[in-house]
Amino acid sequence: MKSTLLDLLDSLGRVRALVIGDLLLDHYIRGRVRRISPEAPVPVLEVESDAYTAGGAANVALNLARLGVRTVAAGVLGDDEAGGRLREILGAAGVACECLAAGANPPTIIKTRIVAGNQQVCRVDREAAPPAYQPDAAALERLPALMRGADVVIFSDYAKGVFGQAFLDACVSAAREVPGLFTAMDPKPARRLEHSGIGLLTPNHSEAIALAGLPPAGSCEPPLAALCESIHRQFAPENLVITLGADGMALCRGGVVEKVMPTVAQEVFDVSGAGDTVIAVLSAAMASGATLENAASLANHAAGCVVAHAGTVPVRRDELVRRISAHPIFAES
Repeated sequence: MKSTLLDLLDSLGRVRALVIGDLLLDHYIRGRVRRISPEAPVPVLEVESDAYTAGGAANVALNLARLGVRTVAAGVLGDDEAGGRLREILGAAGVACECLAAGANPPTIIKTRIVAGNQQVCRVDREAAPPAYQPDAAALERLPALMRGADVVIFSDYAKGVFGQAFLDACVSAAREVPGLFTAMDPKPARRLEHSGIGLLTPNHSEAIALAGLPPAGSCEPPLAALCESIHRQFAPENLVITLGADGMALCRGGVVEKVMPTVAQEVFDVSGAGDTVIAVLSAAMASGATLENAASLANHAAGCVVAHAGTVPVRRDELVRRISAHPIFAES
């Protein structure tokens, strides 16, 4: 009997996911530029639309929910208009929100992108420089219950303050107490966190170089084999997937590169949010019982969907079904 990517996609509806991380709001101001300002040599944008969507860990959660995964997002939510808007976006997709902070929360982080036609003119970030999140006793006590209700937990670190070493250690420790719980993390090497004990790491190429501690010498980048071996020696992830942009993704286990999977993207319009899609689909598929290669194949198709759109967009199930229908078979089972 042949198994297909469509069968694997259907199996995601049985998965329960918990996403812990930095919950951001993405804002897009779109319009046209037809003149230069008389006040300064800058373009004048005639605004045509404003749009908001989930960003950071919230976008990971939104990707999961759009594929039928029952999803809870946990992080620090601001008690402000932007935080309320983000709750509405997630709630409309069926994502439950858990705020891990007690008392007054920092303002919700907003990333505003100014887009003229198909060209991003600039990005405006509204964020305080938050101290590392210090979980209180109540938040730590809730972690085990949140994790017992999940098949997979994804740590989505955007280096915005949620993950310090103490909180990551607490999360990993709580996850170990849940039999069969799959764990995954998209690391930010600049944070210099210890990532040991995690089932899947998904850095992009530049992040993998930094994570490995092998800075490129001039224009000569370290080979994938060296990156994989060094990351495994330091952190021993069960699975390592290094995303390579237009070159696809490298699948690694046991410190060895098992396969480099070429991209299936037919058109690359905007890579914003593609990493969120990859870790969401990879993690959910592996939690459903798929092999690393089969999960990566589904994630590859999902990433091909989102990079064909402008801005940060979660994968749409109907679009993913159309994309993989031409080549649905992945393995014998």
